[in-house]
Amino acid sequence: MCVMEFAPVYLLYRLFYLPVIFLHHWYIDGSRAFGHALIATFERVDETIAIRVTLKHYFQPLYKDYSIVGRILGIVFRSGRIVIGLVVYLAIAAVFIGAYLAWVLIPPAIIAYAVRNV
Repeated sequence: MCVMEFAPVYLLYRLFYLPVIFLHHWYIDGSRAFGHALIATFERVDETIAIRVTLKHYFQPLYKDYSIVGRILGIVFRSGRIVIGLVVYLAIAAVFIGAYLAWVLIPPAIIAYAVRNV
């Protein structure tokens, strides 16, 4: 006779097993999903902002204008594009960090609410 065939043992096992599975799903799998979403969002935004490409061509003249004015404007415009891109990246990261902290704090908040109102 298997130990799990005894109903009280099985119920006790499930009582402790289900919260562990929930916590694994909520924190481990949820954290992984947030990380993948953050990286995918950065990749989609980088297709528009293209900071890496801008840094690669930072000292090259803008639109192949090799005059002094073209070289100076190239550096000025690319610097502005890098600053704006970094601000956008920081804003996206702040939104994701806020959402992730809310996600992490939902179970403890529910437990604290339940304990306080009992």
